[in-house]
Amino acid sequence: MSIVQLADMKAQLNVTFADDDTLIQAKIDAAEGYIANFYNGTWPPSTVPNALLEAIKLLAAHLYENREASLVGVTSQDLPFGLFDLITPYRAWAF
Repeated sequence: MSIVQLADMKAQLNVTFADDDTLIQAKIDAAEGYIANFYNGTWPPSTVPNALLEAIKLLAAHLYENREASLVGVTSQDLPFGLFDLITPYRAWAF
């Protein structure tokens, strides 16, 4: 079960058609997996911090809108600005 529901993600993307539902769900799954691996943990869906929910939606939207590596103008970035600001406080650091 996804933490971010498909309907919520479609609202985030302003997508009103069903043609891309499978693709959008795949982007949600990828974003949730990436963020869970980043902080090395899982959350019960009812207790996920709002910052992580927003990070999942931000990353899933980025993956949906940019389906391959791209360069716009002279600015290059791997992930959306602000993503690491949202998820770094939840990372379990180990040395």
